[in-house]
Amino acid sequence: MRDLMRGYIGAIDRMNRFIGRIAMYLIFALMGVLLWSSLSKTFLSPALWTLETAQFVMVAYYVLGGPYSIQMGSHVRMDLFYGEWSARKRAMVDAVTVFFLLFYLGVLLYGGISSTAYSLGYFGTEPLVFFRDLLRSFVTEGRAGVAEMTGVLERSSTVWRPVIWPIKTILVFGVFLMLLQAVAELCRDILRLRGEETADVP
Repeated sequence: MRDLMRGYIGAIDRMNRFIGRIAMYLIFALMGVLLWSSLSKTFLSPALWTLETAQFVMVAYYVLGGPYSIQMGSHVRMDLFYGEWSARKRAMVDAVTVFFLLFYLGVLLYGGISSTAYSLGYFGTEPLVFFRDLLRSFVTEGRAGVAEMTGVLERSSTVWRPVIWPIKTILVFGVFLMLLQAVAELCRDILRLRGEETADVP
């Protein structure tokens, strides 16, 4: 069981470290979009796409970098008492409170999946079944099968009116990665409580 937990922690940490370090560079994409927005408003006709694109890039930066932030312990937390506790006491408290995070992320993941299904034109009450059938249709019939299953795509209400499903998909993927990282942190806390400090992030 310990080897299984260690393997899981290592695999999830490597994956989220890789994705998080790539996501860090999205800040430069965000800066580029905002710079172009300022230049176009000053010297040219204002671009319609810049504000919403900046919001989409910021969402991707935030949700894809979140699991890496949890892994590195750089997320915001109240250190009034926590900072003075021993590593064992922190692990004990974290091992209990992580279940609140897991519940929240589970609800958020299901809501994100439902919202993504809605953005693809599905208005039913079983989004998981919809995505299962969508995947099956893609495997058997290709893009034609997907086009047949999706309805009217949800669009933003702005003048630019981009489709919403790509950013909702990124949001769902980011929440899923955060859920995996939260489970890895639970495994790490269990190993710490057993006296195995080697489970720390390198």
